[in-house]
Amino acid sequence: MFYVDAKPRAPIAEFDQGLVWTAMLLVGLGLVMVYSASIAIAEGSRATGHQPTYYLMRHGIFVATSLVAAVAAFQVPLRLWQQAAPYLFLFGVGLLMLVLVPGVGREVNGSQRWISLYFVTLQPSELMKLFAVLYAADYTVRKAAHMDSFRKGFLPMFVVMLIVGGLLLREPDFGAFVVITVIAMGILFLGGMNWRLFAGLFGLLLVGFIVLIITSPYRLQRVVGFMDPWADAYGKGYQLSHALIAFGRGEWLGVGLGASVEKLFYLPEAHTDFLLAVIAEELGFVGVVAIIVAFTWIVARAFMIGRRAASLERNFSALVAQGIGVWIGVQAIINIGVNTGMLPTKGLTLPLLSFGGSALVATCCALAVLLRIDWENRQIMKGFTV
Repeated sequence: MFYVDAKPRAPIAEFDQGLVWTAMLLVGLGLVMVYSASIAIAEGSRATGHQPTYYLMRHGIFVATSLVAAVAAFQVPLRLWQQAAPYLFLFGVGLLMLVLVPGVGREVNGSQRWISLYFVTLQPSELMKLFAVLYAADYTVRKAAHMDSFRKGFLPMFVVMLIVGGLLLREPDFGAFVVITVIAMGILFLGGMNWRLFAGLFGLLLVGFIVLIITSPYRLQRVVGFMDPWADAYGKGYQLSHALIAFGRGEWLGVGLGASVEKLFYLPEAHTDFLLAVIAEELGFVGVVAIIVAFTWIVARAFMIGRRAASLERNFSALVAQGIGVWIGVQAIINIGVNTGMLPTKGLTLPLLSFGGSALVATCCALAVLLRIDWENRQIMKGFTV
C-alpha cells in the first residue's frame, strides 16, 4: 500500500523579504544617524541658514527619490538591462567627461566630481558603478568563448577600464576608481577568465596603484598619515585620529543616540565618509557589528541569488547579482577600513547609510535590480516565463 503525503509544499515567495528588510533597516538607520551627525554642523553653518534639520530634510528627499527610482528599476526586465548595458556605460563615460568641463563640473575640497543641476548635484562616478556592473556582465557573457584569449577577451575590457580610470583620476576620485576596477575584475573572474590572465591583470593593477600613490604627493601623505595618525594628530592624521577617538569613546554599547562629542566640529565629514565613527561612538561596538552583519547578509544573498540564476542558465543575471554583491561588499569594507584606521583615508561613503543623493540612488537601484533577478528566478522556478 502506498501513502501520499498530504502535507502541501510551502509556496515559493515572490521576493526575498529578508533582503528588502535588511536594506530598509540600513536606510532607516542612515536617516537617523545622518541627522544625529549633522545637527551641530547644520546649525553652525551660514550656508545651511543655521537650520539644524537641513541635512535631515535633504537626506529625507534623497531617500524618497531613491525608493521611487528603485521601484522603477525593479519594473525593468533583465533582458532590457542587458540590451541597454553598453549604452548606459557610454552614457556614464559621457558624464565623467562632462564633469571635467570647466564651468560644468563643480569643485569641492579640490575635487571636481559633481555636476550642478541647480536644485541638486549629480556625482557621475556613483552611477558609473552600476553601469560598470551591467557592462562588465554583458561583456563577459558576449565574450564567454574568448575568456582565455588575451587579445579578444582581456585587452578590450582593459582598454575600456583604462579610459574610465583615467577620467576618474582626473577628478580625482581614486576611491571610485578602485571600486569600479574591483567590480570589473570580480565579474571577469566569476565569468571564467583564464587565471593566468587574471593574475597578470592583478599584478599590473597592484603596480599601477603603487605608482599612482608614489607619484602623487597628496595620496602619499594620506598613506603616511594612515600608518601613524598620532604622529601628526593636528595635521595629516587629524581626521583619522578623531575617528579613532570616537570608536574608543563608544566602547561596547555607545554613549547614547545623539550624545556624540566628536560630531561637534571635531570630526570632519561626520555625516558622509565618517558616519560609521559617529555610529560607533553613539551605538558602540554592538551597533557597528550589527551593521557589518547586515552588509554580510546582503552580500551573501547577492551571491546566492547569482548562483541560483546561474543554475537556471541565466548567466547575465548571475554575473550582475554577484557584481552587485562585490560592489556593496568592497565599498563597505573600504569605508569601514578607513573609519577604523585599517586603510588610507578615501572619499567613499558607507552604502545605504551615509549622506549623499547620487550614491543612495545608485545603490538602491542596484538592489532593485538584484531583487528583480531574484523575482525572475522565482517566476522561472514556478514555471512562468520572464
